[in-house]
Amino acid sequence: MRYELYYWPSIQGRGEFVRLALEEAGADYVDVARGAVRAGRGVPALLRLRGDSPLEHPPFAPPILKAGGQVIAQTANILLFLGPRLRLAPKDEAGRLWAHQLQLTLADFVKEAHDTHHPIAAGLYYEEQKREARRTARHFLDQRLPKYLDYFEGMLARNPRGGWMAGGALGYVDLSMFQVIAGLRYAFPRAMARLAPGCPRLMALSRRVASRPRIAAYLRSKRRLPFNRQGIFRRYRELDLK
Repeated sequence: MRYELYYWPSIQGRGEFVRLALEEAGADYVDVARGAVRAGRGVPALLRLRGDSPLEHPPFAPPILKAGGQVIAQTANILLFLGPRLRLAPKDEAGRLWAHQLQLTLADFVKEAHDTHHPIAAGLYYEEQKREARRTARHFLDQRLPKYLDYFEGMLARNPRGGWMAGGALGYVDLSMFQVIAGLRYAFPRAMARLAPGCPRLMALSRRVASRPRIAAYLRSKRRLPFNRQGIFRRYRELDLK
């Protein structure tokens, strides 16, 4: 099957979690919004799938995945669908639900990281909420970031099957965990340098994912967009508090 991924073409964002799964699996997919408008792709193709589309169940926002006749939105929902098909999820139902639960917790984590630079409203510029962002970032780095890292470090320690987040083999949650660690290192290099020694399993997991042949090739390619100040993870030196 050829998958169609619809996401904004200039940022990694939430679409990157889906891209990593497709890349690791060697899946046949097209990143539609990065294509040419004259070929029926680009951002207009993405916009046609949103709220006012003729679909019976139109998505609210990207990422959106088309798989045959199915149109699926929400990152965790897409990965729940793709996991078994790409062999990136446990085979048993309990394992798949556990992976989904971890992915939803990662979604909460990512939301809190995003809100460090946009604590009031996503529709306002960062410069319009800098004072509140600094206060939010301090709370995130002092309390929430260590709490999330400790939780996921503990879940790795409790998995008896060998260094992965869910089950005995690499899955989509591991790929997503890698992306979160990479984003946090970009946005908060000083804070992560301080906290990394306390979560050695997560750091080792991140290195293992990055060294996977297909992931390593993807990270070197032009398909992997760089982090920037339009995405979820943004580097503002004044927010990377000690």
